[in-house]
Amino acid sequence: MTAAPATSTALPPGVVIPHNENTNNQGNQAPIPVPQPDWPAIPKLLLSIEDMACPGAVRFMNLQDSPAFLQSCVVTIFELLFTSKSAPRNVRSIKLILRPMDGVAYTTGSRLDNDHKEIHFNTNYIAVISPERIVSEIKGVILHELVHCFQCSGQGCPGGLIEGMADYVRLRGGFVPPHWKRSSDGKWDSGYERTGYFLDWVDTKYGSGTIRKLNESMEEEYHESIWETLTGHSVDHLWKTYCKDVDVWGKE
Repeated sequence: MTAAPATSTALPPGVVIPHNENTNNQGNQAPIPVPQPDWPAIPKLLLSIEDMACPGAVRFMNLQDSPAFLQSCVVTIFELLFTSKSAPRNVRSIKLILRPMDGVAYTTGSRLDNDHKEIHFNTNYIAVISPERIVSEIKGVILHELVHCFQCSGQGCPGGLIEGMADYVRLRGGFVPPHWKRSSDGKWDSGYERTGYFLDWVDTKYGSGTIRKLNESMEEEYHESIWETLTGHSVDHLWKTYCKDVDVWGKE
């Protein structure tokens, strides 16, 4: 079985990650949330750290509530993107792998099969996050990547919508980086926070659960007509209306 294509977190502007010459060598307690009885069980969550002494790994391990946070992320994703009947039950485990590499983070299926997911998180990036942002940024990146473990992304689904859906959940989860802003530039499926804010606007304007239904509709295949089914308008019309709202907000 071929693993799903890797998906990734965008590098914030202005951030420079020190190059690691050895990138080919791989490596207040919160209550633990429990899904409602009708929801799927939380998959087994695993952690792999290549070098526990590296600065990025040390900073990550200082997050005392990380086990509970990882589980709370899964619950948040279930609640925002699924119902108890539609939530995926095929994800058996998710391994968070901390290691030096390029970029910020990415998610992929494991070499075993696509029911076992891996999130690779760059310890060089963690090492350079500002102290005042460290907790929120680590949690925001992990929440984004966990969305990729569960979201529906059937045939024909735009890559920008896949990444935008993950940032929509990060936005709703409250982990908004300071460089994010609503923008009327580009296209609706430009991806990441640009699409994430657009999805947030759609869900607010056309009723809570609209983006959940959009996600569920893409389990097997993406059809652009779903936007009109859910909102009564084409996605291009929605984007133009959203851009007008963004421009008005920018003048207030």
